Amino acid sequence: MFLGMDYPELRDAVKRICGRFPGSYWRGLEKDSSYPTAFIEALTQAGFLASLIPEEYGGSGLPIRAAAVILEEINASGCVASPGHAQMYIMGTLLRHGNPTQKDFYLPKIASGELRLQAFGVTEPSSGSDTTSLKTTAVKKGDFYEVNGQKVWTSRALHSDLMLLLARTTPLNAVKKKTEGLSVFLVDLKKSVGKGVEIRPIDAMINHGATEVFFDQLQVPAENLIGEEGKGFAYILDGMNAERILVGTEAVGDGRWCLNHAVNYANNRSVFGRSIGKNQGVQFPLARAHVELEVADTMCRKAAALFDAHQECAQAANIAKLVASEAAFKAADVAMQTLGGFSYAKEYELERKWRETRLYQIAPISTNMILSYIAQHVLGLERSF
Repeated sequence: MFLGMDYPELRDAVKRICGRFPGSYWRGLEKDSSYPTAFIEALTQAGFLASLIPEEYGGSGLPIRAAAVILEEINASGCVASPGHAQMYIMGTLLRHGNPTQKDFYLPKIASGELRLQAFGVTEPSSGSDTTSLKTTAVKKGDFYEVNGQKVWTSRALHSDLMLLLARTTPLNAVKKKTEGLSVFLVDLKKSVGKGVEIRPIDAMINHGATEVFFDQLQVPAENLIGEEGKGFAYILDGMNAERILVGTEAVGDGRWCLNHAVNYANNRSVFGRSIGKNQGVQFPLARAHVELEVADTMCRKAAALFDAHQECAQAANIAKLVASEAAFKAADVAMQTLGGFSYAKEYELERKWRETRLYQIAPISTNMILSYIAQHVLGLERSF
């Protein structure tokens, strides 16, 4: 048993759902880059994707640790949490900064599954991680904002009803700080496609529903502005800690699936008259992978505890995301080496998990951006950019 498997009933419920979606289901989706609609509907009906939405809006009102456990267990069961995970942390911006009318209208529909909030429009081709330099603009024109620009690597835009969009409402040269003048909007994608929005899928290494989204004179009602105009960057940052805690724990789940897969293979694969798991050359990398996953799990739990206690958790959340992303890929890579040639066979599922775990060191937020944050804000070193 791993470190204090908390929320055992919740874990069991997630496992039961995941048991209905074996590897063959996920392999089938990859053939034509399909979205796991049936899986997401099952999670929605069970209330898992509404775990962080307060009960008054139809959700479960659970702490972030419980939501993290859901994502961890999905991946540890061999399934994929990423097609549904964004709704958990995107929703927080609406919950914390939306007005009562917006929350009363959208949150119950998101909780029930009537509306999907899975698309997060921030990253752009020319700015990447330099979010404050984004080029997408939203200009106020009476009772609407006209949006022009482009987003890239916007996952699930083709399968989401709503998008949380970050755009510049005040030109960069007209603000004192580059973090000012950015605003957040809730965009109705279903109504906007063909009327100012074009979505193009990106054929990527993993089936992540990645897209490019183009805005051409899109009219967004002024009532869809979240919070105050010009304060959007702070609203987005407010949700980043939750994102890193959730995705970090999700990565731990992937790492554990890979490790368990490799251990089972090592115990059962016999070469030269003995199981390969008897060899220290096989044992030690697997043991180290276990150690690193336990460390990552502990850090994720610490970050979640701080978050739920409403204490400063940016340092812990960033560290958790970094160590979890590296531990997960290390476990996947060790598992590939353990299975040898069979690791390349799709029926073993490992090559899919290997591809999926590699992404954690790149997105959301790259390892180097986290190290830069730690260097400047924790160690007090000079800003490097």
